[in-house]
Amino acid sequence: METSKKAARYNRLLTQITGLIEKSPDQTAKMATISAVLFHKMEYFFWCGFYRVDGARLIVGPYQGPVACQVLEGRGVCLAAVEQRKTILVEDVRTFPGHIACDSRSLSEIVVPVFDNKGEITAVLDVDSSQISSFDDTDAAYLQKIVALLID
Repeated sequence: METSKKAARYNRLLTQITGLIEKSPDQTAKMATISAVLFHKMEYFFWCGFYRVDGARLIVGPYQGPVACQVLEGRGVCLAAVEQRKTILVEDVRTFPGHIACDSRSLSEIVVPVFDNKGEITAVLDVDSSQISSFDDTDAAYLQKIVALLID
């Protein structure tokens, strides 16, 4: 998708998601809404959802798409994003050391950490695509804005 069209779509989605979740007191409900809106409005999103931090592992949270890995431990893009405390964009998951393949159709991935108001990571937003190089800096910037809506 062309960068300007992608940015315009994300701007609309940011407004829509803000309106849908701003009055909800429940993080799980907010995550479910974010996952649903993104999955259904961004055609190159093959899987979109959250993994919650549980000690040294991640437990699947609200998501849209094929059945997910229930627990992530020891390796993978999601845990790397938690360890490095930053968004990780992978153009081709087959080249990422330790990638966890929950679905063999996933070829590119972006993972965005979710921080609480104390700066602790509570979850990650994980988005997969069935195409190589689906994600770029525009996705990263807007997905970071969207997960920031989860900060209480």
